[in-house]
Amino acid sequence: MHPTMNFTFIAAVSLCSLCWISVLGSESQTKEVKPGEDVTLRCSNISKSECVTFWFRLDNRATVDCISVMIRSSGKPTYYDGFKGGKFEMSSNISTISLKIKQVDSSDSGQYFCGFYESPRLLFSVTHLKVAGGDEPHCDTEQNSDGVAKLMCFILAGFTVLLFLVIVGLIVQNRKLHSANKDEPNPAQSENLGSDDQNYATVTFRPKVRRREQETNVIYAATR
Repeated sequence: MHPTMNFTFIAAVSLCSLCWISVLGSESQTKEVKPGEDVTLRCSNISKSECVTFWFRLDNRATVDCISVMIRSSGKPTYYDGFKGGKFEMSSNISTISLKIKQVDSSDSGQYFCGFYESPRLLFSVTHLKVAGGDEPHCDTEQNSDGVAKLMCFILAGFTVLLFLVIVGLIVQNRKLHSANKDEPNPAQSENLGSDDQNYATVTFRPKVRRREQETNVIYAATR
């Protein structure tokens, strides 16, 4: 295996392993609301520094959707398709990360994951939102575990692809620098070229000196 590919594989596996351990240690809670009500989901801000925070949803059909992402706590959140329009509002402060959902309905039921990416770890807090009167199917432990595993694979795949693209970018940049160094003139060759020019100049000067000596001899002979 090529050294670069080997490094990429090891880095990706290490990232996935660390993230999975963090998920197993996450906290979980359940909230029940009535249709038409507003609800705010909260999780503790456990990060010690600025990090990427986001909300994902795993609905009752085991469909994974990214709701919103914040690069910095002081910045504005980015909302993804299906969650724009003001129904979902993400906010952050020193102590908590919040997601407000306005006028909930049965389609909002599911598991909501509040995530923190603090390199090299992914930390999660899970909230199970139940909307009363909704057609929520019965989910046993095995189905629930499969849904969580699907979500984790989705998230980890995204970070693995990002890591791979960064490594490819570094490889391309390294090759460009290597090519640029090859195109630069070699100082030793420049010195040799300069020496050849001097030798050529010396050769062209010598015939002129000999012509002057011959002319002097002719004039001297005529005088005698």
